[in-house]
Amino acid sequence: MVILPAAQSFSDAFVESLRLGVLAKLLLATFLGGAIGLEREFAGKSAGLRTNILICVGAALFTQLSMDIARVGFTPDGRPYGDTTRIAAQIVSGIGFLGAGAILRGSGSIIGLTTAATIWLVAAVGVAVGSGAYVDAIGATALIILVLIGLRPLEARVALKRRRVHATVRVKNGAPWEPLEELIKQNGVHVYSCKTFEHDTDRSFELELIGANRQFDSLVDLLRKREEILSITTD
Repeated sequence: MVILPAAQSFSDAFVESLRLGVLAKLLLATFLGGAIGLEREFAGKSAGLRTNILICVGAALFTQLSMDIARVGFTPDGRPYGDTTRIAAQIVSGIGFLGAGAILRGSGSIIGLTTAATIWLVAAVGVAVGSGAYVDAIGATALIILVLIGLRPLEARVALKRRRVHATVRVKNGAPWEPLEELIKQNGVHVYSCKTFEHDTDRSFELELIGANRQFDSLVDLLRKREEILSITTD
């Protein structure tokens, strides 16, 4: 069937008026953001399916609008008045603040870093879709899902080699905590929490420590050699 030029131009104008190309980008952003968000939803994270979809679609739409705005007018030498990278730059910084809100700190631990990084990357996927870099967006989505799901067994295996130990260290009255803390850190053990209790004849530190078994064994031996330490108990 031969399409007349007038019919072809009308069809192109009709498609352009409906912005079907933009709608296709937003649908792709919805799919890619949803694929990542679904994994986050199954993992029970606060930024789940809907959050990641909205971030990805929003980033794609902002990127598309930045390109459209830049085409509104041109200088006499043919350069666009607008800057297509300005909105994208604001997306990066704005999503950074959103990701920071997902990071919580309490009791000496920090959680939410993976969620914050995922939010940042989902926005990058949206920017890629909005700018027409579809292969980049799909490839990045596949890599993100691979990292989030595929590396879980490795993380679990590493976690098995580390354990949390409650230790009570009794020292001579007035002995400072800082030298002991430095010795613990030098041996690769993380001090999760520390509470100090003063007694009539001595001082005790109630510690929550995280590290590998062999690190704890060598650390206990080193601590017992210090003259200010009276006793060490662990459980």
